[in-house]
Amino acid sequence: MYFMQRKMVKTLTEEEFRAGYRKAQLIDVREPDEYAAGHILGARNIPLTQLRMRMKELRKDQPIYLYCQSGLRSGRAAQMLYRKGYRDLYHLKGGFKTWTGKVKKK
Repeated sequence: MYFMQRKMVKTLTEEEFRAGYRKAQLIDVREPDEYAAGHILGARNIPLTQLRMRMKELRKDQPIYLYCQSGLRSGRAAQMLYRKGYRDLYHLKGGFKTWTGKVKKK
């Protein structure tokens, strides 16, 4: 499973993530209460639990940068998207808890 996931989604360090996320669709797959407590500036909240129903909101012609709290849910989200034909997928190594960049709180 882990090796299959590595082929589908590219895991990025914070520096790599920061270099590309402004030109991509930045998606926070955590639950709304986690998102409200703090998220990366510019991120859209599409919780993993709603992803199947809200997939149409994502464009296939642009890279998708995913993150969650620790990296587990964003990996699962990437697998789900990959099965639906999305190919340009990236996720943040270590998740939001390792992020040191700008954060927005509601």
